[in-house]
Amino acid sequence: MIKQVGNTVINEKHMASCHCGAVQLELSLPNGIEKPRRCDCSMCRRRGAIVASVALDGVNIIKGHQKLKLYQFNTHTAKHYFCSECGIYTHHQRRSSPNEYGYNVGCLEGVNPFELGEVVTNDGVNHPADRK
Repeated sequence: MIKQVGNTVINEKHMASCHCGAVQLELSLPNGIEKPRRCDCSMCRRRGAIVASVALDGVNIIKGHQKLKLYQFNTHTAKHYFCSECGIYTHHQRRSSPNEYGYNVGCLEGVNPFELGEVVTNDGVNHPADRK
């Protein structure tokens, strides 16, 4: 969907894909890339991706649903999805905000995550849900 705010045209739908193209997502990002971040948990340290957030209903798997593999660890709350062909992490249902997906900003078509500027790092080692 394309909307106009004043003289600015905003494309709310953005395409994202894994490296080999087997998995393609359509993301609804009416406000652009929101909450870009890194995380220092054991999983995120290893994958090194910059992620941003989108509502659960803001992700539509256009192609390759059967190619997605689910990985869970620790509390098995977060659901991490990867392409079974090329291994690229595309998105995950968040542990700290289960009503959102985190998505790999590097998978967005036409976006270079290295051009985002400074990106915050969340303390995933000491996750808020573990501090009860």
